[in-house]
Amino acid sequence: MREHVSDPSDLRGDCERCFGLCCVALPFAASADFAVDKAAGTPCRNLQEDHRCGIHARLRQKGFTGCTVYDCFGAGQQVSQVTFGGRDWRTGPREDARRMFEVFPVVRQLHELLWYLTEALDLPAARPVRAELDEALRKTRKLTAGTPEELAGLDVAGHRQEVNVLLLRTSELARAGTKGRKKDRRGADLMGARLRGADLRGASLRGAYLIAADLTGADLRGADLIGADLRDADLTDADLTGAFFLTQPQLNAARGSAGTRLPGSVARPGHWTAQV
Repeated sequence: MREHVSDPSDLRGDCERCFGLCCVALPFAASADFAVDKAAGTPCRNLQEDHRCGIHARLRQKGFTGCTVYDCFGAGQQVSQVTFGGRDWRTGPREDARRMFEVFPVVRQLHELLWYLTEALDLPAARPVRAELDEALRKTRKLTAGTPEELAGLDVAGHRQEVNVLLLRTSELARAGTKGRKKDRRGADLMGARLRGADLRGASLRGAYLIAADLTGADLRGADLIGADLRDADLTDADLTGAFFLTQPQLNAARGSAGTRLPGSVARPGHWTAQV
């Protein structure tokens, strides 16, 4: 389905070049995903002085599954090394730290959009909107290069909406060439749904709630999965070949197997149980 596969290496988290921003800037509440409460701007109790996680290899066992499925799409190193020029929030002015934590979620949203736009440009079916996609990619990259003040004042929701219109058009073009009924399940509540072996080729599952859904052996080839909630969804032996707008965090939150077929844009999560 793709003419070429881009290498968006700058859109993958690089913790070595980040000051542990996701472990400080973001809040979380005690739940199945996190063992404790943490307020925004407060360092996680597991964050060490060198900005590394003290329980990184044992996050799931310690009740921090939410950390294992998170990815900043490279926003961490962008904010740490570019926006703030390598200034550490621990040693810099308090105002710098406050602003850094404020803009990190903004840049994370922009980088997620860059991921989708980069993938969209790799879809041959997107030729009719390629010029618009290129322009949206250029504009979004320019926004990520803004000053802390510019990023803090950015209407990121408005920009997301502009890009989403273009991504929706791209989805329609891509799915038009997929065999099958091309079901429209956009935003559908499919939590716990029994979809074992379901034919979902070319389906729109944008924003669908697939939490704990049984998708064992389901055919998801060429499906649009942007924003689909796949937490604890069972993708054992499912075929996601050619599925697009699927991110690593979505996949990390799901369950799967060695028999699950994946698009080349994502990697098989290490916690999936291998089957022989």
